[in-house]
Amino acid sequence: MNKKGFYIGDLVLGANDGIITSFAVISGAAGAGLPAFVVIVLGLANLVADGISMGLSNYLSLRSTKEAELRIGMNESRLDHPSRHGLATGLAFALAGSLPLIPYLFGVPQDLRFAIAVMATATALFTVGALRTLVTGAHWLRSGLEMFVVGGIAAIAAYVVGAAVKALFGLAI
Repeated sequence: MNKKGFYIGDLVLGANDGIITSFAVISGAAGAGLPAFVVIVLGLANLVADGISMGLSNYLSLRSTKEAELRIGMNESRLDHPSRHGLATGLAFALAGSLPLIPYLFGVPQDLRFAIAVMATATALFTVGALRTLVTGAHWLRSGLEMFVVGGIAAIAAYVVGAAVKALFGLAI
């Protein structure tokens, strides 16, 4: 694999999961009608905890793969530094995952926050999908739309769960 694509899987995994899970938290909270403060607390906690978890999980996964390959006499060069791959995944998660939270962190009027978060999320998902084609050679539009659809499905599910919990349990804050 060329140097340019060495970390592409880690970056795409981290960015995609960061964007989707952060927006899922926001979407679920919006569906339940929770206030911005709750969205910020849940969103930041998600960024920190899940970013660390993603990075360390990728590290452990690649280290285990490397150890198993070495045990049977294989040596896959991309696995020489599992810690770097874990760091790339964790940082991509935190950076990309922070995008959906921006409207909640920087004083956007309440009636616009969720709509702007939706737009930021859609743009980020499509952009990450399209950018991965710099390495994969796939068509940018198809790749961007794939990530957009995957994220959209998760976001809709989270919103529906939030709205259902609110409706079923009379959640009101």
